[in-house]
Amino acid sequence: MALIDVINQKGEVVGSVELNDAIFAIEPHKDALYEAVKMQQAGKRQGTHSVKGRSEVSGGGRKPYRQKGTGRARQGSIRAPQWRGGGIVFGPTPRDYSYRINKKVRRLALKSALSSKVLDKEFGVIDQIVLEAPKTKEFAAIVDAIKAPTKTLFVVGVNEETDNTYLSARNIPDVMVMNSKGINVYDLLNANHVFMTAAAVKEVEEALA
Repeated sequence: MALIDVINQKGEVVGSVELNDAIFAIEPHKDALYEAVKMQQAGKRQGTHSVKGRSEVSGGGRKPYRQKGTGRARQGSIRAPQWRGGGIVFGPTPRDYSYRINKKVRRLALKSALSSKVLDKEFGVIDQIVLEAPKTKEFAAIVDAIKAPTKTLFVVGVNEETDNTYLSARNIPDVMVMNSKGINVYDLLNANHVFMTAAAVKEVEEALA
């Protein structure tokens, strides 16, 4: 069990918490991380790309010119692929790019992402985030007090009162807030620093144990 300092909203150390080595101190599995990020990115694709084949483009109802005697190659339709304005051969059509990877691989990828953040000293624990009203200025003060860098991810507990936190953080560029159930490999790796509340740490450990 590794000990890590717990800070408050002012950036002061107020205690410590033990992190489960099986979740926060494993050797990051690069293949699992790659597969998890690839799956997430694929799921974000709209897949609305579409082109028309020769049966869908307009025109071409008759043979453009007679079969023989013109000296040119025979043609059956002006909407054949070799003609300008003709149909596209094997072009993209609307499709769903999303897919799922094995559950064990997803769990391993999450543990690897969390462990890599701890290993790179890009992980911190904050006791709680409490705001009496949704004020961007107050959340920005917390960000400055704990010296959070650009692109910081805050993870809060599911049962914590976080409505004001979400509303206060949404106007700050490169700051993201999500609960422990929403953590994912891409957002963890994409963040320059991750701060979890003490409650969120417990929930993540229970979910991945």
